[in-house]
Amino acid sequence: MIKTNLLPAVVIGGPPHSGKSVLAYSLTLALRERGVPHYLLRAYPDGEGDWSYETVPTLVRELRVKGEGSPEWIQRVVRDIANRPLPLLIDPGGKPTTWQEAVFQECTHGILLTPDEPSHVEWAERFQRFELILLADFKSELHGANSIARGEGYLTGTLAHLERGFSASGPAFHELVNWLARLFAYSSVELKASHLAQAPTELVIELDALGKTLSALDARGEWVPGALPSILKYLPRARAFGVYDRGPNWLYAALALAASPEPFYQFDARLGWVAPPTLVPSPAYATGPIPVRVTENDEHVHLDFHVNKYLDYMETIKLPIPSLDNKRGLVLSGRLPLWMYSGLALAYRSAPWVAVYQPKLQNRAVVVHSRVPHHQSGDLIVL
Repeated sequence: MIKTNLLPAVVIGGPPHSGKSVLAYSLTLALRERGVPHYLLRAYPDGEGDWSYETVPTLVRELRVKGEGSPEWIQRVVRDIANRPLPLLIDPGGKPTTWQEAVFQECTHGILLTPDEPSHVEWAERFQRFELILLADFKSELHGANSIARGEGYLTGTLAHLERGFSASGPAFHELVNWLARLFAYSSVELKASHLAQAPTELVIELDALGKTLSALDARGEWVPGALPSILKYLPRARAFGVYDRGPNWLYAALALAASPEPFYQFDARLGWVAPPTLVPSPAYATGPIPVRVTENDEHVHLDFHVNKYLDYMETIKLPIPSLDNKRGLVLSGRLPLWMYSGLALAYRSAPWVAVYQPKLQNRAVVVHSRVPHHQSGDLIVL
């Protein structure tokens, strides 16, 4: 089976409730702490994301919307894996059907996480069929003890307590992080240099450096909404630029508006460099392509988008969105790609003010743009 992309794509395989998603999130956090460039791809629309592990459980249960996979969704995920610009960790879901197994076509390595012999046999056979190089073969136990051993060229052992609300730990987990760090050991400097060389603009803002320069990060490395005014003051206005590195949805929206009307580009770990899509407010949106829940009060309109399918970047160009009267402020929310938030903010920049909701802020949204004195960029709107 020929796999043309040389960057690693590591899939975590096992049945439902084996702890794959908890392990995947724990691994990506540990790799980020080491500064290892990579991306965690959740290949099935189960409503989860990093936000669901960084938010209080009651809010997660309220916001999580499970989608239905489709052959079209899988085809596009496979395309994204094949074109990956960074090493990938992949959570494929727990019950792949024959057509969903296409996700494994472009993967290079595998981690087995199974609670019993039948599921181990099933997933080991699947890994062999798609010629995945085995990195680890772990038993998942809810109440067991963590342990580590070594097979022939791969790790074995037990990972215990992989429950939502907990992080993976123990010797097997830490050794797996070491193995992945070595596997993903493409020089972060070289990867970044390669990505920056492909940027479509002369000016590129590196968010990691920006956050440190302006003291815009808290002790945990999270972006502070109150730092937004100083960020916007520091950056050039109405000049084309690109944005590189990780940041929250509200930051990308604010920066897209800062560049407007000049072009804005952001680096997407799945797609490379992209511009925000041009979205078109339409009075006849009631049956539009993206389901949206509209909540209104005297001060603002809240548009909460519910995407339960693969949102293809190319298909969002000139995508219709709800039209507004521009007499009240606007709050945007929903499980959307970051480039979609940038496009929505630009499309609604005529509103008196625009705020973006991030689940980890619980019931608050960050103002990213304002034309009125009683709301400033960086203010928090209580929902």
